[in-house]
Amino acid sequence: MVYRITSMDGAGERSETLREAENREALVAAVRADGGIVIAVEEASSAAGERANAKKAPLSPRRFFAISRFEIEMGLRQLASMVKSGVTLLSALETVAEQSAGAAAKVWSDVASRILAGETLSAAFAAQGRRFGEITIRLAEMGEKSGELEKALARAADHLESRRLLRTTVVNALAYPFIALAMAVGVSCYLVVGVIPKLAEFLRAGGENLPALTQMLMDFSDWMIANSLTVLAGVAAVAALWIFLRFIPPTRELEDAFLMRLPVTGRILQLSGTALFARSMQIMTESGITLVDALSTAAALLSNRRLRRRVEKARGDVLKGGTLSSSLKEAKEFMPMLSRMTAVGEMTGALPEIFGETARFHEMLLAVAVKRFGMMIEPVMIVITGGIVGFVYIAFFMALFAIAGTN
Repeated sequence: MVYRITSMDGAGERSETLREAENREALVAAVRADGGIVIAVEEASSAAGERANAKKAPLSPRRFFAISRFEIEMGLRQLASMVKSGVTLLSALETVAEQSAGAAAKVWSDVASRILAGETLSAAFAAQGRRFGEITIRLAEMGEKSGELEKALARAADHLESRRLLRTTVVNALAYPFIALAMAVGVSCYLVVGVIPKLAEFLRAGGENLPALTQMLMDFSDWMIANSLTVLAGVAAVAALWIFLRFIPPTRELEDAFLMRLPVTGRILQLSGTALFARSMQIMTESGITLVDALSTAAALLSNRRLRRRVEKARGDVLKGGTLSSSLKEAKEFMPMLSRMTAVGEMTGALPEIFGETARFHEMLLAVAVKRFGMMIEPVMIVITGGIVGFVYIAFFMALFAIAGTN
């Protein structure tokens, strides 16, 4: 059987040739054995008609559809499995698009259309803006050059998974106290606006002097009701100012530095930043990306501006001939183990393995820190909420006892 095969060599050059083979699987295996990446395989008799129809079909324009990183992760993992099993890249992309839904299906269809039009997979990923991320694009590019695209895609999926789990761990840890505090504030507002005014009417109907604690609570309730619009406007103004300042790089960096110096949350942010940096460096250096390029990409992944600036400085030091470990040693925002392990990796030439060990250790420490933080903050929030409610009850019953005592 004669097939028309479209493939790509290690240099990223596409070629389209006619080759004879027993079946598609044998042809794909032969091309992969030569270090090439199979994009599409068609029977020679039907190839011309299919290509003509493809030329008539316009490329899907780039659209800004909402697609989650989890959908990208699952698509990459599915793509890696099919390419590893011998499915052509174009067929694998079409399958991923068919099995996806909504915006994800449109994104994967657009990638497949660009591959059919002659673009490389890394270029097709890059055309999607920031959806796939810089590491995924770099890994796809290295996979195309090395002929091991399936491994590169699997590593990209692993990176997205580790980043997703790390982000979920940190967000859950830091969001809990804010949610609990919001509930305490909500309960307080309900008591001040809804419950206390009714109690005040009942207590004042007795015409007796109320205890100081009860009178203070009622005065506070009256003041809050009278100035509620002013209070809400003040809270909104502070929130707007905070959001505005976060868009200014110097103030955002100061905020990030302040958060990392807090007693408990600072350690959680320090551990998560170290784990994310080490895991990203492991995946990229393991895939053959140069150290300088890996540092540039890793810096963009860090949301903390202070950590990002430290990595950018380390990249500059490496370009000037310095060592990465000496630059990271000055970065006190990272855990101390990172620079010492990096020094060992530079001496032994095993940086990917060293980065992997460092990431695993700090991910374990992060899980422990988050668990301890939850155990510590839960009783604090219970005490705060219970204190607010208890204060109202004590003030109310003190007034009841005072009225009952005078009658």
